[in-house]
Amino acid sequence: MSRGAQSDTSDEAVRSTCDDASTCKRFAVSSGYWKDPYIQYFARQAKERKAPEINRGYYARVQGVSLLMKEFLRRTECNCQVISLGAGLDTSFWRLKDENLMPKKYFEVDFPEIVARKIHILKSKPPLSKALKETHSGESLLINAHSLDSTRYSLVGADLRDLKDMEDKLKKFGLDSHLPTLLVAECVLVYMSLGQSASLLKWAADTFPTAMFINYEQVNMEDRFGQIMVENLQRRQCTLAGVDACKSLQSQTERLLGNGWETAHAWDMTKVYSNLPQDDVIRIEKLEFLDEKELLEQLLLHYCISWATKDLLNLGLSSISF
Repeated sequence: MSRGAQSDTSDEAVRSTCDDASTCKRFAVSSGYWKDPYIQYFARQAKERKAPEINRGYYARVQGVSLLMKEFLRRTECNCQVISLGAGLDTSFWRLKDENLMPKKYFEVDFPEIVARKIHILKSKPPLSKALKETHSGESLLINAHSLDSTRYSLVGADLRDLKDMEDKLKKFGLDSHLPTLLVAECVLVYMSLGQSASLLKWAADTFPTAMFINYEQVNMEDRFGQIMVENLQRRQCTLAGVDACKSLQSQTERLLGNGWETAHAWDMTKVYSNLPQDDVIRIEKLEFLDEKELLEQLLLHYCISWATKDLLNLGLSSISF
């Protein structure tokens, strides 16, 4: 197989992870872990039950990223923009609108193939398109095969490894480097080479003087459990090209600090889980009996949320935490 064909196969495998995540989220939502009335439009119903530890893992991921995101929106009083990198079939824009926590503009970037699918879904599901129309103040929405632009929401088909092309498309849709900017990447950087993810992080740090970057992905990948995770993904031709940055919490923060960010933190999901609002954690732990606590602990230990800030406007971003 040629290198080009290999990378095409690997990209296709990465794109398929977007469906896996959405299906898992839909199952957890249908089981009562959190509310998301929009996920049903993006993901098919799971063919079989998901294990309780998978549901709790997704709960921790969704709640953890959401807590940091909402804290950023509050600190900036929503006078900011959000860029979701490798957004997949995420529903955050619609959920934030329901909570009156919408930024000035919400951008999503993903492979053109995924964006084309998302545009098709948005056009065919009235509860989704209604939200765009309600927040749009101009003439008709701008829609083509691989992009959609409205006053408060943009969907951009671009490859995160081609920063010039991505930046040009974002600017065309109103990206403002002077606005406080939140960038979110969930299981995205790990699929890029270390050089490519470093370039992306550096671009973000150089472009936005007041910003926060939230990254959710694997950590502690050098032990046997981590090796098995890598092997399982490789069997699906899904290469974790950036796994060397996932060796430890320290390697996660060093990558952020080494690419222009002023402050950086990294918590494994065990710590995040124990710092989520405990009344809600008690509620979700009653939803399903968990036979093997050890497996949940192993899973949570091998994922983390890292976040970094730059704060020219002195908004107190460095103190954002759980």
